[in-house]
Amino acid sequence: MSGKEYQRGQMANTLFTILLFLVFVLCALFSVLIGGKVYENINTRAEDTYQKDVALSYIANKVRQGDEAGRVSLTEMKGIPVLKLEQKIEDSVYVTHIYYQDGRLWELFTDAESGLGVGDGNEILECSPVSMEIDDRLLHIKTQGETGGSLWLSLRSGGTDHE
Repeated sequence: MSGKEYQRGQMANTLFTILLFLVFVLCALFSVLIGGKVYENINTRAEDTYQKDVALSYIANKVRQGDEAGRVSLTEMKGIPVLKLEQKIEDSVYVTHIYYQDGRLWELFTDAESGLGVGDGNEILECSPVSMEIDDRLLHIKTQGETGGSLWLSLRSGGTDHE
């Protein structure tokens, strides 16, 4: 082997190594870019699901906790539909108001005679608009928007207040 052939072989080996390294770097770069896009999509989907499911689950759990005969109703306060859950503790009647206002779900737990109302509650979570309807013993809760969902709850406690 002459010196020129040896140098050519060394140059080919070096060029092959550099090209292989560049291919590796490009593959790593594309993997990071694709992974970033996948992460962004997963995060967006999780946020949409969170806003839909958490509001529905929260209201459903509150209704299930307070589902006593004649104690779950819909009312309106200052033009805002309010889910009203009453409960008697010792000799006092307490009310939990759940309502949607200003892009948020709110809750107010208070004595029935306190005079507190919409605007005095605690913020539960930021979510898409929530609407509620009661038809006979069925409560229909809906979240609106692109990720809107719907839930029907049967108010299982029947009978009168004295049972």
